[in-house]
Amino acid sequence: MDISQLCKDAHQVALDGGWYDPPKSFGEMILMCHSELSEVVEDYRKHGFDDYYENGGKPCGVQIELADLLIRVADLCENYNFDIESAIRSKMEYNKTRSRRHGNKAL
Repeated sequence: MDISQLCKDAHQVALDGGWYDPPKSFGEMILMCHSELSEVVEDYRKHGFDDYYENGGKPCGVQIELADLLIRVADLCENYNFDIESAIRSKMEYNKTRSRRHGNKAL
């Protein structure tokens, strides 16, 4: 699956699932992405890097939560007609020109 198809598929699933009833603002969509990141941290705290487990038939794990994040981002990009594939390529090419640990930022 390529990135643009992921965006289309994720958006269609969100539409079919009622996630746009009522329509969401850009800010709400960003917050939904943020909540997925929080779920990654919570899953890691509880289960570490367990690759995969099920909870009542629902797939779970750090990787699954990261997948949820990518699905949310893909949905957002399709909703706003962002060409995220081109943006990723552009940013990665730019990052190749940056100095090692540019800015020397710490976590």
